[in-house]
Amino acid sequence: MAGYYKRSAYNPGQKDPYKISRSKIELFMQCKRCFWLDARLSITRPNSPPFTLNKAIDELLKKEFDVYRKKGDPHPLMTKHNVTAVPMQHEKLEQWRHNFTGVATLHQPTNLWVYGAIDDLWIDTSGRAIVVDYKATAKDGEVGIDSDWQISYKRQLEVYQWLLRENGLSVADEGYFVYTNGRVNADGFFDKLEFQTKLILYKGNDSWVEPTLGEIKMVLEDEVMPPVGTAAMGGQCEFCSYARKRTELTLSAVRAKQRTTLSKVAKLSSKEK
Repeated sequence: MAGYYKRSAYNPGQKDPYKISRSKIELFMQCKRCFWLDARLSITRPNSPPFTLNKAIDELLKKEFDVYRKKGDPHPLMTKHNVTAVPMQHEKLEQWRHNFTGVATLHQPTNLWVYGAIDDLWIDTSGRAIVVDYKATAKDGEVGIDSDWQISYKRQLEVYQWLLRENGLSVADEGYFVYTNGRVNADGFFDKLEFQTKLILYKGNDSWVEPTLGEIKMVLEDEVMPPVGTAAMGGQCEFCSYARKRTELTLSAVRAKQRTTLSKVAKLSSKEK
């Protein structure tokens, strides 16, 4: 199937580096059980429908910022928000943006090959790289990054900061979300969707990444399935909860069918007697 990618399952004690993406680190942070099932047994969570509109917006934003990158000028959004930086020119930028290569490093203590694809990099007047991530939604009111579930956005940016530092770049703690919001209060569609784009500053702290990789390695090596994690909106992991409830119902149905079959056999036996 075109575009299909399957990562090999982890074998405890393996000598070859094990590839782990930024999204798999996030999966580990959400639910260690889902991560373990994915990494050890290749039992993955069901895929959600692709966010094709979001992907289109990402690509268009990249093209837009690339125009100013070539000129060495700040994007008007940067000027509007008094960001003293310009889109960064770097020979590896396209590689770092590619989904299956991204920014990568071998974490020697765990033998994990960690990678993640960035959206954009800016560079400030001190020569520090600024990690930028594009986000898109459609909702009433202002967009922000303060909801509990948006901790994943923050961790995403921090993993990118860590990866770039591991690749020898001087990286600012400050990063930005280019967050665009589709207007739902317009008078109609008319083959046009209007957006309002906001620049959100976030000061990252990647100190959690290194110890988390150590925890990931221990879970990968463990033969015991970890406990259920937490859902993004609170409560137990919805995937694990669904799997448990479905299994319980399936077992209940199987037992009921067995009881019915045994009852029929008993009645036939009594008639034969």
